[in-house]
Amino acid sequence: MSQLKPFRAYRPRPELAAQVAAVPYDVVNTQEAAELAKGNPFSFLHVGRPEIDLPPGTDVHSDAVYAKGVSNLRALIGNGSLFRENTPCLYVYQQRMGDHVQAGLVGLCSVEEYETGQIKRHEFTRKDKEDDRTRHVTEQAANAEPVFLTYKAVPYIDHIVNDIRKQLPVYDIVTPDGIGHTVWVVSGETVVYELVHLFNGVEALYIADGHHRTAAAIRYGQARRAAEGPGSGEEPFESFMAVVFPHDQLKIMDYNRVVKDLNGLSQEAFLAKVREKFEVAGSAHRAPQAPTTFGMYLGGTWYELKAKPGSFPASDPVRGLDVSILQENLLGPILGIDDPRTNTRIDFVGGIRGMDELERRVKEGYAVAFAVYPTSLTQLMSVADAGEVMPPKSTWFEPKLRSGLLVRMYED
Repeated sequence: MSQLKPFRAYRPRPELAAQVAAVPYDVVNTQEAAELAKGNPFSFLHVGRPEIDLPPGTDVHSDAVYAKGVSNLRALIGNGSLFRENTPCLYVYQQRMGDHVQAGLVGLCSVEEYETGQIKRHEFTRKDKEDDRTRHVTEQAANAEPVFLTYKAVPYIDHIVNDIRKQLPVYDIVTPDGIGHTVWVVSGETVVYELVHLFNGVEALYIADGHHRTAAAIRYGQARRAAEGPGSGEEPFESFMAVVFPHDQLKIMDYNRVVKDLNGLSQEAFLAKVREKFEVAGSAHRAPQAPTTFGMYLGGTWYELKAKPGSFPASDPVRGLDVSILQENLLGPILGIDDPRTNTRIDFVGGIRGMDELERRVKEGYAVAFAVYPTSLTQLMSVADAGEVMPPKSTWFEPKLRSGLLVRMYED
């Protein structure tokens, strides 16, 4: 079974929703966050990136930053910009990016289910990022930003959600990036009970995006449990806020790579080594057209690389991923990128930026760029089901959830 419980969200007054809604904390740096929030005291970036309200150069891990996040959240609640729902509800959150539409349910998921492996992950987390978000959660006593989960689609859940989407939403905004965000409140006792019951039959939930936010909520719950002793399991700290989408509505984009140099090789010597594991040809396409093929931009020319049969274990859920094939057959042995998590010679470019960004990075100083075919949801679930983790920077989900439209305070 999987838990999805209603809760009393804090959410913006309708006329402020567009000003409150903000990109997640982890897709912008301090300078970008400050620019986005400039002149807008309602932006939720004041909560997720509170250093923007402190003097330039302030250490983002300083006591002052965490305290400012608390005071900014309390101010939004205190001045009525965010108000609390009267009764526990579920919510439908729909996003539209061009022709792509995805609609998920927002509710509370279980800390214990994460601990027992029923909520499955596919990435490792970094302790420094975990520590930072855990402190934000602890001091704010809030799930200020939702976790992004998915599940294997259930037709009857889709049917109920589609009926809700025919009703009048409480928010229907378009953010500056052109993405539509629409929210419906699900307050009827019968439909809430039915959805909760249906999720009891969902075998597992999968973290799509937000592994660090999840880890922070889990650590907060575990710390509270240790401090307060055994309880009923219904304590507020035993759950965390998430948006749960059916898997067949989600869009994973490519997550591409650029490398600063050719590891001491000439272009000719580099291409000769690449041909040992890949078929190499000039390409009329920049982006790869099928799995196990790659686009490569080198010396002003686009090439198609096709992994040779037998050069990778196709049945292995991790080593058969395109990002693994590229890492194990090229980036590691040829370019010397031993650990892409820590090696400073490699950078990663989300597919939302397109192939032009790869060309730009090479023209401005990088030696070579690689376009990677997107990982599929089926591959993600297979890795998670096997109890494995993907290589770093394997998935780029779009559109991103907006923060501030729904906030969960642990006082419930």
